[in-house]
Amino acid sequence: MSEETLLEFPCQFPIKAMGKTNVELDLLVIEIVRRHVADISEGAVTTRPSKDGNYIAVTIIIEASSKQQLDAIYQDLTDHPHVLMAL
Repeated sequence: MSEETLLEFPCQFPIKAMGKTNVELDLLVIEIVRRHVADISEGAVTTRPSKDGNYIAVTIIIEASSKQQLDAIYQDLTDHPHVLMAL
């Protein structure tokens, strides 16, 4: 059974996760994404603090191979208690 998607795989895809700044969220998000992506290229990870510095957003650009891969990444991210939101 094939699920419909507007994406054509493989493709570059940004994964974004947000959480509190008191956790090393960038390392946590990289660890979770690496479970599903063999190679994260240098410069693929960016972080941005919120205006007041209470939260941080981590973006990782990956080479996505399938919708199932993306679904698994998002499931693992949202299952983690330190990740408040994943986009």
